[in-house]
Amino acid sequence: MDISIVVPLFNEDESLPHLAEWIDRVMQQHGFSYEVIMVDDGSKDNSWNVIESLRANNSAYKGIKFRRNYGKSAALNVGFSHAQGDVVITMDADLQDSPDEVPELYKMIKEGGYDLVSGWKKKRYDSKLAKNIPSKFFNWTTRVMSGIHLHDFNCGLKAYRRDVVKSIEVYGEMHRYIPVIAKWAGFTKIGEKVVQHRKREFGVTKFGLNRFVNGYLDLMSIMFMSKFGKQPMHFFGLVGSMSFIMGFVALVVVVVLRLCGRISLTTSVWFYLSMLFVLLGAMLFLAGFLGELICRNSSTRNTYLIEKELVD
Repeated sequence: MDISIVVPLFNEDESLPHLAEWIDRVMQQHGFSYEVIMVDDGSKDNSWNVIESLRANNSAYKGIKFRRNYGKSAALNVGFSHAQGDVVITMDADLQDSPDEVPELYKMIKEGGYDLVSGWKKKRYDSKLAKNIPSKFFNWTTRVMSGIHLHDFNCGLKAYRRDVVKSIEVYGEMHRYIPVIAKWAGFTKIGEKVVQHRKREFGVTKFGLNRFVNGYLDLMSIMFMSKFGKQPMHFFGLVGSMSFIMGFVALVVVVVLRLCGRISLTTSVWFYLSMLFVLLGAMLFLAGFLGELICRNSSTRNTYLIEKELVD
């Protein structure tokens, strides 16, 4: 199969028939064999009935319905697990992503050798204050921290080599950082394509400003896990040791000054600060030690992604 299109959705019953008609037209024009996996993230409207109708008319359509709303990351992760195409395309269901971009994205994966191609909505029709400006700052920060030079990490329109989606796990609100997760997993050929961004025709946006706060917390989590996920002692042990040494040296100085009659321990702020650094260092070191024990007893401690083998 050439292409799997994964469409996460929440309350998009009005747009789904138009999206399906558009996808079918593009796929038929280019002679692709395809499947469309629509993941209903606990919609309260008529979305699931629409998906059942699409399935009845075209076996290329597949549907998965969550019992409740889990979020876009969960929908993508489940969709990825069911995808069978050589190239996996993700797009939103609100008609703001254009299926006309799919052939070129497919070509960039198959002929260009990319592992992942992310869309860049260079010209946007969203609110500048609520989305455009915060999004630019968010993308700049992610570029700096990840070293991946993309303009729009959060664009829903992306293309993946099948190996990529089968090798990564997306959870929480990590869908914004799939390129970062892919790079962490060893898929480093990441490209970008300017794509059309269309005005929303039906419904309302499902994302609020809290996504930017959660997004930065998720970025911190990914960056930490990518470097220290299997070796937490390298972080906590180092920081803890530095804190302990600084605190211990300061404590020795304070005690010497006390013996010389220069200061009083009970009234000296330096005594309490030195004790704080000693205790903090010990706690961080202990956290690293416990983290190391957990990692060493984890069932995934020796799980690694292997690209090729010559073992016969």
